[in-house]
Parts: sequence; C-alpha cells; structure tokens
Amino acid sequence: MSESIPAADTLSRRTFFNGTAAVAGVGGLVLGAGGALAGTAAKAPAALSDVDLMAQRATLSYPFYGGHQAGIETPPQDHLVFTAFDVTALTAVELQLVLAKWSAAMAELTAGAPVGKIQPEREQGIPVDTGEATDMGPQGLTLTLGFGPSLFDERFGLEKFKPLNFADLPAMAGESLNPALMGGDLCIQACANDPQVAYHAVRNLARMARTAVRTKWTVLGFGRASAGAAQSTPRNLMGFKDGTRNASGGVDFDEHVWVGDEAGQPWMVGGSYLVARKIHMLIETWDEDPIGDQQSIFGRDKKQGAPLSGTAEHDVPDFHATVDGTPVIAADSHIALAAHENNNGLKILRRGYNFTDGLDSVGRLDAGLMFLSFQKSPEQFITLQRKLGSSDRLNEYIRHVGSGVFAVPAGIPAAGSYYGKEFFA
Repeated sequence: MSESIPAADTLSRRTFFNGTAAVAGVGGLVLGAGGALAGTAAKAPAALSDVDLMAQRATLSYPFYGGHQAGIETPPQDHLVFTAFDVTALTAVELQLVLAKWSAAMAELTAGAPVGKIQPEREQGIPVDTGEATDMGPQGLTLTLGFGPSLFDERFGLEKFKPLNFADLPAMAGESLNPALMGGDLCIQACANDPQVAYHAVRNLARMARTAVRTKWTVLGFGRASAGAAQSTPRNLMGFKDGTRNASGGVDFDEHVWVGDEAGQPWMVGGSYLVARKIHMLIETWDEDPIGDQQSIFGRDKKQGAPLSGTAEHDVPDFHATVDGTPVIAADSHIALAAHENNNGLKILRRGYNFTDGLDSVGRLDAGLMFLSFQKSPEQFITLQRKLGSSDRLNEYIRHVGSGVFAVPAGIPAAGSYYGKEFFA
C-alpha cells in the first residue's frame, strides 16, 4: 500500500489497517487500489525467455472486485494456503471490523501491494506488513473468503442470515476425521503462482485480526490437482491425472457452481459453497500395487489418462463396454462412481492441491490431496461422497482426515464495501 494513496473521506487507510478506527467509519472507506487491478495477463509468446516468463507470472493479477469472488472460476494457480479460523471476538462490532479490514487488505494483497509500512521511520516502530513478499508482484494471487455454519450461531446475532439447509457435513463412510482438522467460523483460500506470496497473504490477514480470530487448521498445497480453461490436466500423488471431467465454466457454472435464490439469502446470490477435505493417501501401500490394479481402481490409463474404454484422456467413458462379458470400466472404479452420467447429471468444481506434511507418527509419508470443491449446494458433494465412501475401491488407499464446509459470499461489486456488510446493516 503506497503512501501516495490519499486517505478515505472519513477514515484514513493507516488508521483502518491498524484497527484503531470506530466501525461507524467503515462504510465510507475506499478499499484501496483493487478497483484498478489488471485483468488476466495474455498468454506469453513462445519466444519469451525463462526470465521473461517468470516476470510475466509475477505481474499476473486478477480483478478483486466483481460479481463472484476470485479463486473459483480463476484458472488454478500452482500453490495453496488454506486456513480455517475460529472467531474469538466477543461482539458483532469486532467481527464487523475484522471483515472490513480483511476485505480492504485483500484488495491490496491481490494487487501485489503491502498492507502497510514495511519499514517504519522510527527504529522502535513495528512493521505493519511483514515484508516477505516485497517486490515479488501479485503472482496471480487470489483470496477467497468463506463463512462456516458455526458463524451463524447466537454469538453475533447472525442466525437470520444463515443460508437454508446450511450445516456441518454429516458423518460419511471412509472418514477418520481429526477434530483438530474440522470446521471453522471463517476460511481463507489463498492461491498464487509463488508459495511465499500466498503464505504472506494469509500470515498478514491472520496477524491484523489476531485479537479477534484464532487459526484452527491450515494446509499448504504445493501443486495443483485440477485444471481450468486452457490448462493441461495435472496429476495427484498417486500419479494419475486428476479432474479430467471437471465442471468447466459457462453453463456448467450456472447449473452446478453459482448459488441463486435457493439459499434464501441475497448475499449468497452469485456465491458458492466450498467443501474442504484433507485426504491422507497411504502412499507406501499404493506404490506396491500392480499397475493393472491401479488402473482398474481409477478406471483410467495411468500414463495417458484415457478411460479404459478409450485411447485419449478426454474420450467419453463407455461404461457399457465389455470384454468377454466383463465391464472394461469396473462399476466400483473411481471414474464410474463419480461420473455425471451415473449421478443424474450431477457435477462439482474440483479445485484441489497436493500436499505433504513430512512423516506421520510411525514414519510413513504424510501426504495426499487437499480436496477443495465448489458447488451450488453442499448436497452435491454429500451425494457423491456417500456413494464414493461406500463403494469406491480407492478407499483402501485413502483416509479423509480433515473436513469443513463454508458459504462463500458473492464478490464485492466495487470499492467502498466489504464481505458480510449485509450482516451489520
């Protein structure tokens, strides 16, 4: 955040970020430089050098303001920091200030700007911004905010704003959930092309709200496991291409991702529901499984990603194809159970990331998939997971250890507003 930016009419930017202003002034705040953010950078010419390509990735930015939050339809970036928070504030006014401060800071961070002074003039001064992302550029950073079901309890008087049928996910087969990796009043999904930029964003948001929120659980993803428009399909840590038949913009998003009037809350129109599942993979066991069994479990060829009934990744699977009376794609394979053709057309947007946390308590690799999905209703995920949890052959090699569901509000249309403003009118 530059010192050359003028103060807002009724509340200075420095005072706002330091959290010393009265909430009564929040509504008049001009939320930084985000309204002038650049759009998605053009595809790099083939002649660019590696240095030029890195520079282009560094300057890539996505608009912060708009009808939908960024980080959903945005092409998945390379790195993730997902964090869930519990609100420790005692009053609605404190919560309001956190949401307003975060919204303003998000606009600055996604533009590649700091959230305050990195080097105070006085030696005794404490930096407002921690500084580790200085001069690194926006790196395609997106910050996506969600509200957990627990936020709408009696603490802050928000019960009347709770979306219809919005509750914690029910218990399902295939789970071994760790209570320390469940739920949260708030969540932030930070995605960027550089891990330090994503980490810096979450670190500074948590820091500026440290008297009002407490970090509950967090996952760092080091490689995307889904593809957006014009992106090649990446691989999960089992070595298979992940998300080949993902929801893909346009009609898919209108029908399966963006919330309409069904939530019963105007603030959710244009939003979505985020499901977060930390999935531990039994890597050592999987690595000893023969390739034929691995491919049968997924229903796909490992190298090309083609369905076993086809020859190319994007061939439409033929679930009726047989050889000597045996289905080519097993009915309990992952692809067969998840396919929209076998689920009354149901789709979700997968936006997951690979993760590793070193070794577990018995010396095995602690790694897997941070599964993130966006959908118009949590029931879409519940329907699929109940089916997968009870029948998927992949369950022999995975355990769901973390879980959360969050209502992701619509985007902020323009500077001067903030997430959750409707709650405090």
